[in-house]
Amino acid sequence: MAVVTLSKIIEKMKLKNLTPEVDVKGIKITQPDINRPALQMAGYFEHFEATRLQIIGYVEYSYMQSMDEERKKAIYTELFSHDIPAIVFCRELEAPDELFRQMAVEHKVPLLMTKKATSAFMAEIIRWLNVKLAPCISVHGVLVDVYGEGVLITGESGIGKSEAALELVKRGHRLVTDDVVELRKVSDDTIIGSAPDITKNFIELRGIGIVDIKALFGVASVRDTQSIDLVIKLEDWDKDKEYDRLGLEEEYTEYLGNKIVCHNLPIRPGRNLALIIEAAAVNQRQKKMGYNAAQELYSRVQNSLNQKRDEDEQ
Repeated sequence: MAVVTLSKIIEKMKLKNLTPEVDVKGIKITQPDINRPALQMAGYFEHFEATRLQIIGYVEYSYMQSMDEERKKAIYTELFSHDIPAIVFCRELEAPDELFRQMAVEHKVPLLMTKKATSAFMAEIIRWLNVKLAPCISVHGVLVDVYGEGVLITGESGIGKSEAALELVKRGHRLVTDDVVELRKVSDDTIIGSAPDITKNFIELRGIGIVDIKALFGVASVRDTQSIDLVIKLEDWDKDKEYDRLGLEEEYTEYLGNKIVCHNLPIRPGRNLALIIEAAAVNQRQKKMGYNAAQELYSRVQNSLNQKRDEDEQ
């Protein structure tokens, strides 16, 4: 199960720790959802999602300040009896009173603060946690951003994936990762690919060794993450195999339950892999925009046959 440490969230979101005496090490977040405890402050604790990150905005804060001391003690006691990972105050708000802070420290619940507005912070933290906590697998391949399309190049070891990626980078495209691609399912429609930290920006070229793409070609030649829009499978040319020459029907491969368009690309001497991959990426982009070259050719052939048949009948 994927987890994110609270320390990482504090660092990423630039949160201020209002309770430095509470140790945040060891606290982990396991789900991307958050909770605004408005109903809990009103006394309703049924179905309270206590394991989520708790976000307090101006509305909750104002209500907490309006409660009398006896009510505060009862609500705070019930609130902190649950296993809460942390509470974040938005809009630079701090603990509404000393009792709240004391009970948070007593129950070892960190109180954090952000300058951001509540809605903006919620959108940002949910988006970030969705990526970090998404189901993840690692696959062998190379991921390149080609004209904005994420192209995952797969195939047997030594077939030329890294060389094709290097040529694409040289032609102005961007490398995401070589050799190992970490895939995360961030939604039912989107899979994001990224590089393991240890191999980030590196390419392995047989006979040469490890090459640092960022150092050689500059920061514009790499990127951290990219959605997977197209899969190119490289394979040795087989003269006895029938290869698709029209592309009327899409072929797909599946990762983490998501189907992605896949092309099998036969390799033989003299073929310019980088150019072919560029063409495949542009063609995929055209299809997204509603234009299918294979379908257009098929329509032209059908119209020509119908026209010829009509002429013969006359």
